[in-house]
Amino acid sequence: MRYFSYCFLISLLFFSCKKEENLNLELRDNLLLEDGLLKIEILADSLDVPWDLAYASDDFLWLTEQGGRISRINLGTGEFETIHFVEEVWRLRTTGLLGLAVHPDFKNHPFVLVNYTVEQGEKRSNKLMRFTFQNGRLESPKELLEIQANTAHNGSRIAFGPDGMIYWATGDAYVFENAQDPASLNGKILRMDLEGKIPEDNPFPDSYVWAKGFRNIQGLDFSAQGLLYSSEHGDAIEDEINLIVKGANYGWPFIEGFHDLKEEKEFAEAQSTLEPLYSWTPVIAPSGLTYYQGPIAAWNHSLLLTALKGMALRVLTLDREGKRIIGEKVYFYQRYGRLRDVAVASNGDIYISTSNQDWNPQPGFPKVGDDRILKISIANQAVLEPIMADDLASNTQLKGKELYNNYCASCHKPDGKGVSGIFPALLGNEVVEGDTEALLKLLLSGSEGTQTDQRMPSFAFLSDDQIAAITNYLYLLTNMKKEVVTPEKVAKFR
Repeated sequence: MRYFSYCFLISLLFFSCKKEENLNLELRDNLLLEDGLLKIEILADSLDVPWDLAYASDDFLWLTEQGGRISRINLGTGEFETIHFVEEVWRLRTTGLLGLAVHPDFKNHPFVLVNYTVEQGEKRSNKLMRFTFQNGRLESPKELLEIQANTAHNGSRIAFGPDGMIYWATGDAYVFENAQDPASLNGKILRMDLEGKIPEDNPFPDSYVWAKGFRNIQGLDFSAQGLLYSSEHGDAIEDEINLIVKGANYGWPFIEGFHDLKEEKEFAEAQSTLEPLYSWTPVIAPSGLTYYQGPIAAWNHSLLLTALKGMALRVLTLDREGKRIIGEKVYFYQRYGRLRDVAVASNGDIYISTSNQDWNPQPGFPKVGDDRILKISIANQAVLEPIMADDLASNTQLKGKELYNNYCASCHKPDGKGVSGIFPALLGNEVVEGDTEALLKLLLSGSEGTQTDQRMPSFAFLSDDQIAAITNYLYLLTNMKKEVVTPEKVAKFR
């Protein structure tokens, strides 16, 4: 019956015209939900990795681009306006102009917060800056805080809380022990007032730290009920959605995701750590996160999440109290490429940014016109044949190529050529071409990395059968004629 209902709805809604009249935006897609129809239009294109989007109460959409540009778009006219360029931005891989937030009462408090990386000699740091928007420009720059940075794990989302305070999510700066170190501000969520001072009611005396134990937070937002949520990159497993509680510890680097290993349970008991609301294995590289409450009924009271490796928009339905995720739907899988951020306007329109010009493009991207900002809103009629939600149920029994694509291809790439100077190529790789024993030990134990190559995580969480399947596929991919690896052989090196 559902199939026939969909077909009937499509037949009622489908028309032959090519565009909808709304700011003369180019229509990219129509999306059919069970209870309605949406349109996806191109608001802006040819951008330089639009890293963060923020809606301002004067009906402008603000954005940062990784290279240093701060802009805004008039959502009534579609006019794009460059406001400021941060000259001191240092950009390499995941560094650059990153986080952005505008004051929720922008008319009376025209403050814009941005976070960016700088390099001075051998020192690399992340700056949290406050600007005042006056006369069409960002003026009166004030540095609120400066912390350690690195070429990875900079976190960098910013949110204004319902208490008027600033919340800043920081990564561990690729120094894992930072996340638990009380003397470090990395791997934390920090809280401060508009002047950059420590509030008296912070959980730790004379400390900016609001919560700790994070690897690399990529999304941060408050719900209408005042609950704070974050999205976080895991290592090789368990990307996370967390409900943030004052003074809580979330476990990294001693715990990844749920407390399901003996040593994780011991650390959790000793440190009273909190588990995530939700996690993904294989990882999807969750990025921007926002709470949705608006006219799109199917998505109401949900968290909207963009994903980089997962290349999709995920809608995570919350329970009534907002303390559990009770449903997940996936949209636009691989259709627009890597998705970096998401924002919601006061009328419920949704804006997402693609990230296909960044340091780690996926196969088939970037396309002409990337990177873009896409607008999602309610449609009265279908102009294009509607697409629907994607069915991406997880399957822990995936073999060979599928396992490689899930766990390895985002770094080493589907063709095994890697990323020069960052992720080593598998073709001609001495470990892959060497003894199978060394390769299995690497897969099971990981590596610490070098000054040029990234650290490789352990894949010991995979079964012997899965490790064997990946190893055999690596030999096929690299044209190595080796003896077939069996699960029994893998078991010998655990």
